Amino acid sequence: MDAAKPFFKQAVAVVGHTPETVTTDGHRSYPRAIRETMGNDVVHRTNTYLKNRLEQDHRGIKQRYYPMRGFGTIEAAARFCCAYDELRNYLRPCRTMGEVVSLLEQRQTFLQRMAALQTVIQAAS
Repeated sequence: MDAAKPFFKQAVAVVGHTPETVTTDGHRSYPRAIRETMGNDVVHRTNTYLKNRLEQDHRGIKQRYYPMRGFGTIEAAARFCCAYDELRNYLRPCRTMGEVVSLLEQRQTFLQRMAALQTVIQAAS
């Protein structure tokens, strides 16, 4: 409880507002700490799978740095993550919520962008 209250206070300060829902791993002190720091209107969910979207986001990075046994420095990690995110965002463009995009269209977009990247890389070398 002593650590949970300051954590949730800091989370509200960083975000700038009280969230509607909070998802945690189900520690016994969290419900009371959430009530006391954020109020009774905040919905507290305890399901490990509800946090899975955030966990899946860094899966690609983890697959790259495990074989390297981690990054040597913070600077190396920052360089890698910046380049990785740019490439991922370019090859997998975000769509608006609820928009249906066929698998064929996704593949065509990916292949077009990959071909453009290969052209740029070949021109640079």
